[in-house]
Amino acid sequence: MEVPGVTPERGLTRAIRAFLRTESGGTMVLLAATLIALVWANSPFADTYEAVWQTPFALRLGDLEFDLDLRHWVNDGLMALFFFVIGMEVSREFSIGEMRDRRRALPPALAAVGGLIFPIGLYLAFNPGGPTAVGWGIPMATDTAFVLGVLVLVGPRCPDPLRVFMLTLSVVDDVGAIAVIAVAYTRHIGWTAAGIALCLFALLLLVRRFGEWRSPVYLLLGLAMWGAAVESGIHPTVIGLTLGVLVQVYEPHESHVLRMGELTQMFLRDPTPERGREAVLGVRAAVPPNERLQLLLHPWTSYLIVPLFALANAGVQISAETLSRALVSPVTHGVVVGLVVGKFVGICVGTWVALRSGMGALPGNLAWGQLAGGAALAGIGFTVSLFIAELAFEREVWKEDAKIGILLGLLIAAVLGRLIFAFAWNRGAACEPPLAVGEDQEEDRPEMLTEPVTGRDHIAGLDTARVTVVEYGDYECPHCGRLHPITQRLRERFEDDLRFVFRHFPLDEVHPRAVAAALASEAADEYARFWEMHEELFAHQRELDDPSLARHAERIGVPGDAVVGARSRVHLPRVAADIASGRASGVRGTPTLFINGRRYSGPLDEASLSAAIDEALSS
Repeated sequence: MEVPGVTPERGLTRAIRAFLRTESGGTMVLLAATLIALVWANSPFADTYEAVWQTPFALRLGDLEFDLDLRHWVNDGLMALFFFVIGMEVSREFSIGEMRDRRRALPPALAAVGGLIFPIGLYLAFNPGGPTAVGWGIPMATDTAFVLGVLVLVGPRCPDPLRVFMLTLSVVDDVGAIAVIAVAYTRHIGWTAAGIALCLFALLLLVRRFGEWRSPVYLLLGLAMWGAAVESGIHPTVIGLTLGVLVQVYEPHESHVLRMGELTQMFLRDPTPERGREAVLGVRAAVPPNERLQLLLHPWTSYLIVPLFALANAGVQISAETLSRALVSPVTHGVVVGLVVGKFVGICVGTWVALRSGMGALPGNLAWGQLAGGAALAGIGFTVSLFIAELAFEREVWKEDAKIGILLGLLIAAVLGRLIFAFAWNRGAACEPPLAVGEDQEEDRPEMLTEPVTGRDHIAGLDTARVTVVEYGDYECPHCGRLHPITQRLRERFEDDLRFVFRHFPLDEVHPRAVAAALASEAADEYARFWEMHEELFAHQRELDDPSLARHAERIGVPGDAVVGARSRVHLPRVAADIASGRASGVRGTPTLFINGRRYSGPLDEASLSAAIDEALSS
């Protein structure tokens, strides 16, 4: 659709903008920069690679001078901005994101801790002492950009909850990596400059305490802190992370949003420059500084700074001599095994401990195959691993061995992750067991179904059936998925003596696509296709995003646009009514069954359910 007075974008421009909006776009740029660095360092012009990055560049202000080569300007200067963005992501996750909920935060947090400890242990197993042991921090870091880019390429086999899990894991991983850089890889400290940096930090806290938020103020104080950090010997990336954490983040206040709407309407009625400025300021007030700056800086860090870092640091010479040396080097062995094996085992063990203890919950219908695929991809430790390799070793030989190990680890981890997603992505449910079956969480819960079956219910079977089974279920719940074929076989066995009723009870806190799936089934009911959609949803439990729901609908003869978006949301009252009736009947989890109106609390295997139905028939 063309808007009058607006020139349509050309197809190439639209494609470029769409590319830049995707997570895979940044990964592709980073990969391209890495390949360019490798080709450059192994080309006939290899001498120019080091010559360019060792070119000195000085900034002088009076007697104050910063004289660094180009590589250090990238590593110590531009990468501080990269860690500033990471700091803002950390702050957001702990303030209003996944890390705010302890049960949701615990599994990825423990997974990240395991993913930090196991690689260190494996590296030290190959380098138990001597000068190479100092590289123990290299295999501990995960490259979030690379991992998310590969997950995008995985497609529907990587559900949104897995991306949430990996993003939350990366927050703890990044904090751990920065802590290691600050503590283990700061070789000397100039206490005068460090004291200045500390005073500037205190001033920044004071400014923040009084609610003053002006970008120029923070920029000047931040630059001054960065300069003091460079002079002190404290790595400037620590300053970047600290400044990022301090940027204000909060849930948009309703009054700000309403005020923004009023200002926009005033501008539309009277489009003067003054009203336009007020509207812009209203929008700025409604969006927290943290999210505004992330939106502004993330493209620069993803598409310029991190690729430039790769270009400056990934150019290792790969020859028969360097490869033969690296293949027997304990540095290379420790890095590869730490990244590929250590990350995988550490993340899986940390997640298992969180779930086994009962203190943690996963964000959605995740399978162990998906978690294992994400854990394998976490072995891609490219950016921060290269960063620590530059800090850890003074001898170029060990740096080259470490970089070859990082590249080998990247390739092995990427291939291993893709293989797991290809062959085991739907194996083994990892979410917590159902709350309502086999255990009474509250002794005073009703035992009887409070709302009897009526014509408004979804009923499979005859009204004359002697036994009625009512299931409160969730299309994204793996336990409901395992029960589904059992109920089908029971219906076939008992035929006209059994009727089956399905009511919605989506656990949206655990299964983020459950409500959308329930709405899609209700939308299909408008076309008399509820039970057909019911079968499709349970057959494709891990494909419940909007495009997948539309495909499921079209396969059964329902328009795809009828089951997603605004058209499906008209059925919210119907789903809400099922949820309310379930809560009134003591439903706390899924699946919960009622047989002839009484809550069933036995095992969910076919033999036990068959025996319960036989008992109901004989009573």
